[in-house]
Amino acid sequence: MPHLNDVDETFVATLHDLLPDAAFRDIAGYIEEPRGSWSGKAGVVVAPGSTAEVSAVMQAANAARVAVIPYGGGTGLVGGQILQDGPLPLILSMERMTRIRHIDAFENVLIAEAGTIVEQLHQAAEAIDRLFPLSFAAQGSARIGGSLGTNAGGLNVLRYGNTRDLCLGLEVVMADGRVMNTLKRLRKDNTGYDLRNLMIGSEGTLGVITAAALKLFPRPAARATALMVVPSPQAALELLAKTRDHAGESISAFELISGMGLQFLAKELPDIRRPFDPAPDWMVLTELGLATGGQPEAMLEAIFEEAFEAGLVSDGIIAQNATQAAELWTVRETIPEANRLTGAISSHDISVPITSLPAFIEEGRQILAGMGPYRLNCFGHLGDGNMHYNVFPPEGHSKAEYAAHKAPVMEAIHDLVAAYGGSISAEHGIGRLKAADLARYGDPVKLELMRGIKDLFDPNGILNPGAVLL
Repeated sequence: MPHLNDVDETFVATLHDLLPDAAFRDIAGYIEEPRGSWSGKAGVVVAPGSTAEVSAVMQAANAARVAVIPYGGGTGLVGGQILQDGPLPLILSMERMTRIRHIDAFENVLIAEAGTIVEQLHQAAEAIDRLFPLSFAAQGSARIGGSLGTNAGGLNVLRYGNTRDLCLGLEVVMADGRVMNTLKRLRKDNTGYDLRNLMIGSEGTLGVITAAALKLFPRPAARATALMVVPSPQAALELLAKTRDHAGESISAFELISGMGLQFLAKELPDIRRPFDPAPDWMVLTELGLATGGQPEAMLEAIFEEAFEAGLVSDGIIAQNATQAAELWTVRETIPEANRLTGAISSHDISVPITSLPAFIEEGRQILAGMGPYRLNCFGHLGDGNMHYNVFPPEGHSKAEYAAHKAPVMEAIHDLVAAYGGSISAEHGIGRLKAADLARYGDPVKLELMRGIKDLFDPNGILNPGAVLL
């Protein structure tokens, strides 16, 4: 590990020579992560207003051997934006770089700076009758640079892919301040190594993303949403197959929800309208989006009828208007907040092969039952094999009482993920929380090559040290 220095008064004075006063921020707002699991430190926080200013800051940090922690919206859940150990770092926030540089409805392209909030991208696309499909609970505060840095997923991955699949080009400031500009609007560009995709998902360890060219899509002319009660995750998979038979690639989302999630909502967020009381054990929330002339409500009714006859569903709600659809989605999107208020012992963002999910869910439940009186809330993006497999203390107890259980619970679940040929991080990244797990479960040749890439791109080791790679 290269030697790094603390941010000191001399370095801060250098930054004042490079940046306006408006770029400097109070440290306190940047060293806690959303769930309170990580508390970090910093010597200074700056928010440059342009790529040129980011470049100047990186040149100075590289010369001074000061660690730089790129910071988006601060919504990450794996500690990628929090440095707990080592020399005092510089936190480099993208919050002042929020300009949409270009938008084109014919090309279906939007170019935005890294600090643009994801929800603002939705609004900009909607203004020209287009869709930017990246959607997740934190979209009102998450920034596109951080979403690219972690290759975020979300609710619409089944149809539109992860953030990587939505990106055409990037502008990136390297560790030494050089600017790599691959900010092209091209759909085809086979001119050598794909450094764009190398940067996406690198969590700020190889460069600082300052702008991105993003794909837009036509807005579905007609949408329909349904919440269906299923007897088991296996039945949910069979329902997914039946839905695909009817709707093909028009399925925008297919979410598995457990009854435990609704129980947490009832206790922690009672104002959220719940569709079933008492909560069934398992439900599926699905949305179809069709082109002009399509009738998604009729399609969902046909799917429900066939699934009911086959014993795959026992009850359901098909939203009759946009308000009802929004209420159903509010249930799904507030489950993470109810989880946070309940307090998880250990949360797991995992994926396994789709057909293995039912067996994985049940085997994990049995393993947990043998370890303690835990509660399990399993929910997530069934269509792409990504589950949030979160473990909670028994009712009436706090997560603090079970703090010592976190490590063995996480190890047991991650061991099971590995046994099923899955991934310990499906959409939230590695950060610092899972760096040791990556070293444990990752392919050794892949890890060796990753370390070589890190050394090439960042020889002084200043970019987000300790994240992704130990």
